[in-house]
Amino acid sequence: MFSKACEYGLRAAIITAAYSEKDQKASLNEIAGAINSPLAFTAKILQKLVRDKIMLSTKGAYGGFQIQKGKLKKLTIARIVKAIDGERVYISCGLGLKECSDARPCPVHDKFIKIREELRTMLETTTIEELASMVTSGEGILRDKKNNKKKYYKVLWKI
Repeated sequence: MFSKACEYGLRAAIITAAYSEKDQKASLNEIAGAINSPLAFTAKILQKLVRDKIMLSTKGAYGGFQIQKGKLKKLTIARIVKAIDGERVYISCGLGLKECSDARPCPVHDKFIKIREELRTMLETTTIEELASMVTSGEGILRDKKNNKKKYYKVLWKI
């Protein structure tokens, strides 16, 4: 449904929000490790989120990424998805066809319209702050168990 970049972008935003809640900045290494993403790929995603004014980036020894506290309460999943994947998730065909439309529908066209509407509602009403709280409280995870390398596991407990 989402591109791989978008999936990592959502995870990166959640980790960054968790740090930001504690008035801390998350480094590129910490974010990439916490979400099990390649460093260069993570850097490109974070650069896009900074360019779209979703996150702030500070260079230097005490630098890192953060989300302004005032934005945390309003930053929705939809904002991240739009920044990385655009509107594709709301208009694409359920079977991945390029020519699917009301005039020439795929077999799941009408059913998928309802699913997209529900998805839009969920994305627009769920905040990154909510998801970050789930991760820091232990109610939610951001990595598969098999990928939880010990050295990065501590990053999640730091926040």
